[in-house]
Amino acid sequence: MQKDEDSRQSMSDRFSHAAQWCSQQCGRAHTFVAAILLIIVWAGCGPAFHYSDTWQLIINTGTTIVTFLMVFLIQNTQNRDTTAIQMKLDELIRANEHARNRMMEIEDMTENEIKQLKESFLRTAPVVASATEPSSNSKA
Repeated sequence: MQKDEDSRQSMSDRFSHAAQWCSQQCGRAHTFVAAILLIIVWAGCGPAFHYSDTWQLIINTGTTIVTFLMVFLIQNTQNRDTTAIQMKLDELIRANEHARNRMMEIEDMTENEIKQLKESFLRTAPVVASATEPSSNSKA
């Protein structure tokens, strides 16, 4: 049954699943240790290759490829996590009768709209003056 469902998944779903699996594996301690060991082996081969350009090219090419691919994996994982967090926050806003529903669409606002919204919050928020700092509203 699982194999039949996998064959019907879209390419995006398959990539998302693979990206999640890869990001989980890359975040584990054993993967980090394996990367360190790989670098130690590469460095140990330096004298055998007389620290040649080819020897340096191997590590440079390898790290560049891994970095390039990891950018896509990390971005996919972060997009999915951000969407999940936004949906959870939207649910909390919907559940609170005193919440402003406009907040559910804040990620779609322009920078200017967000700035105006922040300024409106600052105007409505109570100003709490610190005992050590003079109030910005007081006339000195």
